[in-house]
Amino acid sequence: MSWIEKLCKTYENNLDNIANPNDAVPLLPLYHSSQSAQIHVVIDGEGKFLRASIVSKEEAQTIIPSTEESAGRSGATIAPHPLCDTLQYVAGDYQSWGGNPQKKQNESGFKPYIDGLHGWVEWSNDRKLRALFAYLSKGHLIQDLVKHSVLVGDSKGQLVASWSGPKEEPPIFKTIKQAKKKGQYEAFIRFSVEIPGDPQSELWNDAALRDSWSKFYSTFQKNTDVCMVTGQKLHIASNHPKYIRYPGDGAKLVSSNDTEGFTYLGRFTSDKQACSIGIEVTQKAHSALRWLIKRQGRKEGEQAIVAWAVDEGKSIPDLFADTASLLRMADIEPVTSIAGDSAQMVGIALSKLIAGYSAKLGKTDDVVFIGLDSALKGKGRMAIIYYRELTGSELLERVESWHKECCWLQNFKKDNVFVGAPAPRDIAEVAFGTWRDGKIHVDEKLLKSTVERLLPSIVDGAHVPRDLVESCVRQASNRQRFKWVWDKKDGYTSWGWEKALGIACALYRYQNKDRRYSMALEQDRKTRDYLYGRLLALAERLESRALDAGGEQRETNAGKLMQRFAMRPHSTWLAIETSLAPYKGRLMAKQPGFLWLVQKELDTVFCSFSPDDFLSDQPLNGEFLLGYHCQRAAPLKKEDQEKNDAEDMETND
Repeated sequence: MSWIEKLCKTYENNLDNIANPNDAVPLLPLYHSSQSAQIHVVIDGEGKFLRASIVSKEEAQTIIPSTEESAGRSGATIAPHPLCDTLQYVAGDYQSWGGNPQKKQNESGFKPYIDGLHGWVEWSNDRKLRALFAYLSKGHLIQDLVKHSVLVGDSKGQLVASWSGPKEEPPIFKTIKQAKKKGQYEAFIRFSVEIPGDPQSELWNDAALRDSWSKFYSTFQKNTDVCMVTGQKLHIASNHPKYIRYPGDGAKLVSSNDTEGFTYLGRFTSDKQACSIGIEVTQKAHSALRWLIKRQGRKEGEQAIVAWAVDEGKSIPDLFADTASLLRMADIEPVTSIAGDSAQMVGIALSKLIAGYSAKLGKTDDVVFIGLDSALKGKGRMAIIYYRELTGSELLERVESWHKECCWLQNFKKDNVFVGAPAPRDIAEVAFGTWRDGKIHVDEKLLKSTVERLLPSIVDGAHVPRDLVESCVRQASNRQRFKWVWDKKDGYTSWGWEKALGIACALYRYQNKDRRYSMALEQDRKTRDYLYGRLLALAERLESRALDAGGEQRETNAGKLMQRFAMRPHSTWLAIETSLAPYKGRLMAKQPGFLWLVQKELDTVFCSFSPDDFLSDQPLNGEFLLGYHCQRAAPLKKEDQEKNDAEDMETND
């Protein structure tokens, strides 16, 4: 129950944010819920109808009083909200206008609603509530709405199910469709009571009414027991909130009210033995979780993941952003190229970022990380798939470690090149995505499960799952699965493959931290896989320059054979080296200086091999991509470059 305790504390630390109109999903007062309204009805202080209007989608969010039963109602259950509700509850003439013809039990909830409202009116003696009760007791709400052209009725005195007339569709039908409701009879109504001298006519925004309802509803709480969260004897909840991840989400984290199934039977004899949580505790915890997910969480389908600092107003880094996005959020310019000191430059940038968060987040402040998912869409049970509690210093240390150690040159697009760690979503796309219509597409279930599996690597500093690393290496080695286009500046290129290559290198480097790979070319690294990667890059550079000199626009043979080269490097290298002969001849005639330079580098790499390593045809591991990428990006030596340029100029003259 630790997660409920932390969420409850978060709620109590953010009381100033309750019902904040700037929040897309507000932090709710106790015993309240949030609904989208479609119709706004205005009456006067004497209970007389004044006017009504359609509520726009942008202004539809309405905080309303609710009960345990009404907040968790589903199906044919009759459980009215105390103040604002659908026509089924607030309209006394609901059934006389046809009710909901799509329901088998076409019942009206008006009597339990009006009885409940009467009890609240008698307890509070609030003038606005009394005016609303007086008006709704007359039982002609739908009649008034049809009369004022807000709802649409037919000649038989029934609400029109759908619009098919020749005239323009009335606004109510568009609003109903936007709210994903089946017809006018499901419209949600909110009320205003205009009284001279009272500036707050909107009942759902009246703070005094909210406080009145919370106090009134607490008088009904008789069931007391030991709360398993606080250890104190409190009024116990019998029904826990839903709508946690998004509006309409019926899946619950806590549920023990199934008396016929096997929710608790077989272990306990009653639901109280299975789970007893204070009603205020569960209301606060669920409201805080709902608020946090919308405010700073990440959602992929039914999966929701959120991290937060329990103390009020303290921000934490976005754990699902790549390094460039994370730095830009803090107005720090990311490193965009690999040089000898690139690792140091990235470290300095990250240190600035962490220092900024450290100034706000104390070393011992509680930080909580929680992941939620459900097997069924919007119903059934919801599971906590990941949960961690950290101190502020631990979190910042692990975030910095991830972005430093899973670091490589990432080339996503022309305007998005940076040195750092990729985002979990990008890793999932490369590992399991398919290239289609110029984009990488990945199955939603695979995306969710991959992000979930990467959480321990970011939060706990664990190794990236081996199969993810190997999958990314295979995808980066298979260049032909990506779309390649000709670019005047870059030649034949593919942003999808460049992205896959950078991510594969970053993951392999992170997975093998003990080998201390540099992001710059390591001339003294003599391992077989690294050297073979350098050979492929040099062969590709030579062939690419020859094609450019001859005015040819196509991909190199060395590039086309990359996947085969990774599987059988020695035999494939023989084929690549043989195919280079005509390109060497072309360069000898046009750019002998460049040819000499590349040939000199090839000889250096050949001499670094041990005979057995070079002759082996065993498949290469991900290290060959590091050697390939570093050699490809490595600048020519200054003295050799000057000699190369001079010779080429003489040849061209």
